[in-house]
Amino acid sequence: MASSLTKDSVTPGTPGSEKTFFGHPRGLATLFMTEMWERFSYYGMRALLPLYLVAPGGLHLNAATATAIYSVYVSLVYLLAMPGGWFGDRVWGPRKTVAVAGAVIMLGHLTLALPSSGTFYAGLGLVAIGSGLLKANISTMVGHLYNGPDDPRRDGGFTVFYMGINLGAFAAPLVIGTIGENVNWHLGFALAALGMALGLVQFLLGSRHLAANSSVVPKPLTVAEKSSTLRKAAFWAALAVVFYAIVGFSGVYTLNWILVPLTLLGVIIPVMVLVNMKRDKELDRSEQSKLSAYIWFFVAAAVFWMIYDQGGSTLSIFADSSAENSVLGWEFPVSWYQSVNPVLIMALAPVFAWFWLALNRRGKEPSTIVKFGSGLVLVGASFFLFLAPLSIAEGGHKAAAMWLVAIYFTQTVGELLLSPVGLSVTTKMAPAKYASQMMGVWFLAVTAGDATTGLLSIAGVDLNKTGVVAMEATLAVVAGVAVWMYRGKVKALMGSVR
Repeated sequence: MASSLTKDSVTPGTPGSEKTFFGHPRGLATLFMTEMWERFSYYGMRALLPLYLVAPGGLHLNAATATAIYSVYVSLVYLLAMPGGWFGDRVWGPRKTVAVAGAVIMLGHLTLALPSSGTFYAGLGLVAIGSGLLKANISTMVGHLYNGPDDPRRDGGFTVFYMGINLGAFAAPLVIGTIGENVNWHLGFALAALGMALGLVQFLLGSRHLAANSSVVPKPLTVAEKSSTLRKAAFWAALAVVFYAIVGFSGVYTLNWILVPLTLLGVIIPVMVLVNMKRDKELDRSEQSKLSAYIWFFVAAAVFWMIYDQGGSTLSIFADSSAENSVLGWEFPVSWYQSVNPVLIMALAPVFAWFWLALNRRGKEPSTIVKFGSGLVLVGASFFLFLAPLSIAEGGHKAAAMWLVAIYFTQTVGELLLSPVGLSVTTKMAPAKYASQMMGVWFLAVTAGDATTGLLSIAGVDLNKTGVVAMEATLAVVAGVAVWMYRGKVKALMGSVR
């Protein structure tokens, strides 16, 4: 990336050196590379995870248990983004939090690389904790590079930053997936650790180019708050240790003693957060109205992510057992399907941006509600499409790879309709009191969706059965149509937000 640094002039006072990165502050290169390598490690491991869980040479679990573990893991990553943001705001500051997060993620992947099933779940837990710490804080530091929200380069900077996410996500399955599936599972996990190590080194060496306020703790805990927080944390940790010690020594422990509480938390906590916000008497009538409208978007988004994130679990397990993973006679690893979405995002995102701008100039751009509803309908359509390869497999044949590519394509178009709109509407409809917390609330929609998938799997529901897939597809389409039908009511609740 050094070749892209130029001696462009910069505004006096801009954080970083005189060099720029694609016309942006030099610190963006540091954060771009850190995030790219972190996503490389995350998506590489995630592509291997469900396959390793069901493989005879892996943990050799059944598909339902593998899907439950995968779903709980993904839901935890997004659930922990809220306490991760809290640590950055109240304890360590964003820069230190990201450095610690990178080390924890690397340690987690190294633990996964150990050839022991006993340490495997500890490794997953460490990666989830580290990802939660990093996710909320690295984006904050991107914002710190610019001279406030009105800096004309700010939006472009985030666009460049998100390209790093997709580059890492695209390359990871091709490298880590290939080594993990074809050579050794644990070597694949070790490569994920190496990826995070490269990101951490990049971050530490380039941190001098970051804004000074990225090291500042915005609202440090008082002595009393610190003492109270430590007491509460120690109490709940001790309670968990005692409880699981009793369960373990009694001989009744199974994996569900961990999975069930975590999936329930993934559903209950998002509901509690929204209920507490709605009951806040300090919010004025306009803020309460916007929050009511936002709940519609939140529930719809949870349904979307419930289906969308099965692209890494249900679809991957299906491809492993029932698909002809080859093109023109050339076979490829199952994990490579996970590169389809990021490459499509990189190809289609500029097209969508241009398309919305062209429609806007003509006064024909669809409203936020229409885009959101369309995204839901498309993710439902992707699972109706899934019924075709399922039927082929039930007939005793292998489904063609292009069926799965078509499903991922449909889901990606749905994501481009719903996800950017969801992020935008979250910032626009956030009550002033919760402005900094609402992005974490948006992530909780992912948590709720994945936790629901986890609960279904724990209950023994086979998510690769045509009846279940058809039910999920119908749910998404009905939710999308309901959002569209009640668009008038939702618009009224949104007030001035469009």
